Amino acid sequence: MGYRFLEHTADVYVSVNGSTLEEAFEYAALATMEVITDPEKVDPHTSVAFSVESEDLESMLYLWVEEIIISVDADGLLFNDFKVSNVSYIENKWIMSAKMLGERFNPDKHEQRQHVKAVTYHMMEIYIEKGNYVLKFVLDV
Repeated sequence: MGYRFLEHTADVYVSVNGSTLEEAFEYAALATMEVITDPEKVDPHTSVAFSVESEDLESMLYLWVEEIIISVDADGLLFNDFKVSNVSYIENKWIMSAKMLGERFNPDKHEQRQHVKAVTYHMMEIYIEKGNYVLKFVLDV
């Protein structure tokens, strides 16, 4: 289980594996943060909770990663711990609850790697392989 970065000509192509959808979404978040900074240098002082509703899993993945990018860009927050719960399909929609733990960006403490502008639907895939959930997505940097 975990994530890895795949070859891409200009952006960052991520492949995530998890034994559950929740775990796969947590790894997707951690991979996104790994592109932005070193998550090991982020302390979990601040908690941000939210929920996502979408028509399909691809939209849910998009909205989840987008929420992380917005929190980094608009609120100046970095994260190192992600807790995703209750990914389920209820009444013709997917729902998810999540909590992100981290702290405000400090240039003296946190490495600035790449600026992630957006997540895209380009090359996005979600499927099950050998009993594990696989998520693939591209981050526009």
